Amino acid sequence: MSYSAMAPDVWDPSLESDPDSMLSPDQCVIKGQHFFIGGLIEIPVIGSQDVFSWGVWVSLSRENFARALEVWNTEGREAEKPYFGWLSTELALYPESTTDLKTNAHTRAVGKRPLIQLEPTDHPLAVEQRTGITLGRVREIAMGVLHPA
Repeated sequence: MSYSAMAPDVWDPSLESDPDSMLSPDQCVIKGQHFFIGGLIEIPVIGSQDVFSWGVWVSLSRENFARALEVWNTEGREAEKPYFGWLSTELALYPESTTDLKTNAHTRAVGKRPLIQLEPTDHPLAVEQRTGITLGRVREIAMGVLHPA
């Protein structure tokens, strides 16, 4: 019920030796100029209490990234206002690119990944987040991820 990207699409393993770059399971900095956090796009599964999740990365401004880090381990951080960002994960199962969709990252309780809310557009991923998906669609996603064409 969940699939995740290990890094933003623009991450390259050669950056591991760059002192101004870092990648952790939750944050990423590229050359001290591009800032990302990991989060979840949650999609309700119609007819159940289940939620399907895409683990994705969003780019944040330097200021929002700094604030997110400042409160990362702070109880009550879920009271933070959402951080605007750009989706930085290409989900190839969608007919239109998912990279650079507008998002808001909602901080949740310590230990929970941020909720990534897409701008309400007609992009298929945004529609799925708003309206939900069937269990059949979950199976279709699983097949696409586990057995790409």
